[in-house]
Amino acid sequence: MKKKLMLSSAALLATVGLVACNNKTTTTDKPAETKSGEKKTLKLAALESGYGKEMWPELIKAYEEANPNVKVELQSSKELEDELSPKMKAGDFPDVVMLALGRKKALPETLIKEKALADISDLFDMKVYGEDKKVSEKLLNGVLGSTVTDPYRDGKHYLAPMFYAPTGLFYNQGLFEQKGWEVPKDMPAMKELAEKAKAEGISLFTYPTTGYLDSFFPALLANAGGVDLFNKAMSYEKGIFASEGATKAFNALGELVKNVEPSTVANANPQSFTKNQQLLLDNKALFMPNGTWVVGEMKDAPRADGFKWAMNAAPAIEKGGKRFVYSFFEHIWVPEAATNKKEAKEFLSFLYSDKAAAIFAKHNAAQPIQGVTSKLPAELQSLYKVVDEVDGVINGNFVATKPVEGVNMKETLYGQIDSVASGQKSVADWQKSVEEVSQKLGAAVEK
Repeated sequence: MKKKLMLSSAALLATVGLVACNNKTTTTDKPAETKSGEKKTLKLAALESGYGKEMWPELIKAYEEANPNVKVELQSSKELEDELSPKMKAGDFPDVVMLALGRKKALPETLIKEKALADISDLFDMKVYGEDKKVSEKLLNGVLGSTVTDPYRDGKHYLAPMFYAPTGLFYNQGLFEQKGWEVPKDMPAMKELAEKAKAEGISLFTYPTTGYLDSFFPALLANAGGVDLFNKAMSYEKGIFASEGATKAFNALGELVKNVEPSTVANANPQSFTKNQQLLLDNKALFMPNGTWVVGEMKDAPRADGFKWAMNAAPAIEKGGKRFVYSFFEHIWVPEAATNKKEAKEFLSFLYSDKAAAIFAKHNAAQPIQGVTSKLPAELQSLYKVVDEVDGVINGNFVATKPVEGVNMKETLYGQIDSVASGQKSVADWQKSVEEVSQKLGAAVEK
């Protein structure tokens, strides 16, 4: 359907992961001697995923050629957690792990709770291995400092952002070309377009289900008050959802859903959500929040003549305002118990090099670094180019809290949007209920 369910499809957001140390896959037969002495062996754990089996061996070969003092051992598995967990319990840890958050077995989440990930903050001040730029200088604006890279909100980074898939407003570029319409970049232009489209029997907006707005609304928050507002909202800061910036974001989404295609609410459920996605292909709605997986999901669906997939960022609140893109990320990390942390961070720095980016892009894996779009296959460039047009990329989730009976932020924030769209609930009442829930959860944040 979407996000985690779709990560392995379309080779756009396939989850890459860990690899324990003493499995069969190695990249060289015998390490050569180097001037600095015996080679260090770096253990990399990486999930076998939709990026294919050749990507990591190719990357490792490039790194070993660049750094002959290190040999990288790779183990991959489709069920990597099952292989890593017993080894870790026995004290056998890999040095580097590529395994995303959000998987059912939640291994990295468990390690975060146990304070078992290494602090890799200094990685971002290191120069990329083989280049003259720092890692932080290559990263896209906004990808560090989220509730994911900084799970304890202590100003330190424990996970490094790796591959990503941007989300935004999907539209039919062919229709806009046919009509001679400009793609709106802000809410005033959205309102003007809504009237033009309405005159031709086309609705401005649709959404598959309200759950799909969990990447779109955060972008509106950042557009309204910057990355700081978004991060504070994810951390349940008191009063944040009642703030002026948040009010602008709520009103913006309220304006969009006021112009929703009439059948949207009835079909916004797990059984019929593709009918809402079809509205875009049939030119019955102009914009739909979604992620890059939708292209593969709807590849066999009928469509209007001249249909061309394109993606726009969430609109700025005011004319000329800032725009951010929310992206789903995969992260790479170092266990606190890793033997070779220094070498692990050197290897991680190489992963942000132009040489590594070219290898990853060849396998449809995009990193959050400047200029990566041009390295991707042509069919992906049309979707990822949105990142080059905005002020930054955001990522992160609501921080963990102790259970609060009868309280669910996602249901409160997103589950009520159908009622707002149908006119049964006002934007103000919706916003008020979100702030009330946020305060309850803020009091229960796990320290």
